[in-house]
Amino acid sequence: MVRAMVVPATERSKQARPKPRVGRVFVAMLARSIADGRFGEGSTLPREQDLCTEFGVSRPVVREALKRLESKGVVRSRSRAGTFVRPRGEWNILDADLLDWMGEVVIDAQFLAAVLEARRAVEPFAAELAAERASLADAAALHAAWEAMRDAAPDDDVAFTQADAEFHRILLRASGNAVFTQLSDVIDAALTRALDRANRSVRTHQETVEVHGRLVEAVRMRDGAAAREASEAILHTAARDLSRWKSQTTQIVLE
Repeated sequence: MVRAMVVPATERSKQARPKPRVGRVFVAMLARSIADGRFGEGSTLPREQDLCTEFGVSRPVVREALKRLESKGVVRSRSRAGTFVRPRGEWNILDADLLDWMGEVVIDAQFLAAVLEARRAVEPFAAELAAERASLADAAALHAAWEAMRDAAPDDDVAFTQADAEFHRILLRASGNAVFTQLSDVIDAALTRALDRANRSVRTHQETVEVHGRLVEAVRMRDGAAAREASEAILHTAARDLSRWKSQTTQIVLE
């Protein structure tokens, strides 16, 4: 007599669970296909089995990917009707995963301009508040982030941008405004990518370091007006550098 091997429920669960790397690759591919317009807004995605066949993945992988995209506002599942692509305006484009998966398709000039507008609405006032409210620890952290920007190797845009993003996180936290602090977390991924594009467009970061240094000094001196002015100078520099980035990318496309 041949006895069937009984697989414990925990083992069956492990076997059905999608492999992390496969899942990450597939959800990124599917998100990019949606962003590229292959699966347009309002269209219904292929059936699970068809996606399995096309991409060479299992149903658990497909289902997990669809759940992740639904949680980020990209798709919506309807019983017996399938899964359809939601309008782009409903996507959570501030989500770090979506920005990584969709890349330049969503991180375009319009997106970067929107990030800059949001910064202009918040950062000057946050800087003014930071000059009034920052603790000694906040001021020291802001200075340390500025030093990391200053000391980054001239050709290390990644290290410079990491320090730049940290500077702005600290600034919003130092404002003492709980909403600004929460906002920092929400826009962090988008801000980091906007800073990256701006920083890569220039040959030297000297001017960016200089204007950030003015803000550090204004916070140290508790000078709210000077802090606001320095923040506005930072945003002016960012706008110019993003404009340069736009021109550079347009030239590359034309070539």
